[in-house]
Amino acid sequence: MSERETWTTRVGFIFAAVGSAVGLGNIWSFPFQTGSNGGAAFLLIYLLAVFLIGFPAMMMEFVIGRGSSMNPISAFEKLGYGNWSVAGALGVFTSIVTLAFYSVVGGWVISYIAGSLTGAYFGDAGTFFGAVSAGPTSVLTHALFMAITIGIVAFGIQNGIEKATKVMIPAIIVLLVGLAAWGATLDGAAAGYEYYLSPDFGYLAANFASIVPSAVGQAFFTLSLGFSVMVAYASYLGRDDSLPADGGAIVVVNTLVALLAGFVVFPVLFAIGAEPGSGGLGAAFVSLAGAFGQIPGGSILGFVFFIILLLAALSSSISLLETPTSYVVDNYDYSRKQVATGLGALVWAVGIPTALSTNTLGWYNAVVFNLLLPVVVLLFAVFVGWVASDLSADEIGRGTTLDAGFATTWLWWVRIVIPVAIGLTLVLGIQSLLIRAGVLEAAVILG
Repeated sequence: MSERETWTTRVGFIFAAVGSAVGLGNIWSFPFQTGSNGGAAFLLIYLLAVFLIGFPAMMMEFVIGRGSSMNPISAFEKLGYGNWSVAGALGVFTSIVTLAFYSVVGGWVISYIAGSLTGAYFGDAGTFFGAVSAGPTSVLTHALFMAITIGIVAFGIQNGIEKATKVMIPAIIVLLVGLAAWGATLDGAAAGYEYYLSPDFGYLAANFASIVPSAVGQAFFTLSLGFSVMVAYASYLGRDDSLPADGGAIVVVNTLVALLAGFVVFPVLFAIGAEPGSGGLGAAFVSLAGAFGQIPGGSILGFVFFIILLLAALSSSISLLETPTSYVVDNYDYSRKQVATGLGALVWAVGIPTALSTNTLGWYNAVVFNLLLPVVVLLFAVFVGWVASDLSADEIGRGTTLDAGFATTWLWWVRIVIPVAIGLTLVLGIQSLLIRAGVLEAAVILG
């Protein structure tokens, strides 16, 4: 087996980790989740979840990854806790399941880029979405998106992932800022901003049980937590880098991109009188595509928006594929190109049912958000906070100028606050899944 790669620079790691975080979760899922859960009411809980749960949870994955310099499954064995490898394996499994449906949505983006150039969705955005979101076209674009993802991962950490994200992330930010500035000129901007930034606390109180799991799940999804991605990425880090500083930079940039996406999406939706959150998982495609078809210069603006969406989707998909790839490359005598191609083909096959049915895609998404991500993060919290606490405290302090008090506070936060918060989220999430299953069952019976 060849020598294990590392990041060329610290900035390269930050860009790659930001790229993993700044994905469809920010630009596709975040506006939909915000619109479906009361706008600013959801945003408030989401921001709390990001900084109070997401940031310390990211440090947990960093500690495991850099402390072992191994992939998410082998990391626990390297640290002397081989029986905990199941936690890393569950994270890798979650990455595969997520990429299976995530790639389908990435394929939709490719269809919409083409549709922006031809004007194919301008007449009837709903019909266009129905044609490209499920069926043969979706299967083919799913394959094309996976092929691009495989190509980047196959080139490795330095020549593939690091170089790609150094181009993608600045491009995403610059283009989003431009679209947000344009959105401010629309007639619906003021109403969109009010919905987005002024919390309705009555709505929050009445819908707390549904908003919390959605917000925490969104925080995990958008920060790539629970997939073992940050374990894999941190395993390529140098020993002297400051984990809190790097994690803070990643969380702040990721959150700013999510907020920017809202400043683009909500002015557009309110400008055409569309209801935020309507359209389900296809909201960003149906509502926004319809809006682009109604405004001057819509074909150009639509093209730019969906290019941003494609870059964001790819920056995350490569991290999801890298997670299982790192395990196989670390433990078996296969080339990275062989592994990336084989695993990419497997992911494509697993995702075919979601390419044939948006209902199936919705189920994949719901299970990941409400069940898999919280379980994995909870397992990591128990391991870092209680099982390997001495190792964790030493690792979080390495390379940082923060005093020992930070490590102690962080460790107790991981021990107490995160498990309680995730436990509550998991209970509510499972309840949400059961309700969803009951609705689907009733629908079948009634049909």
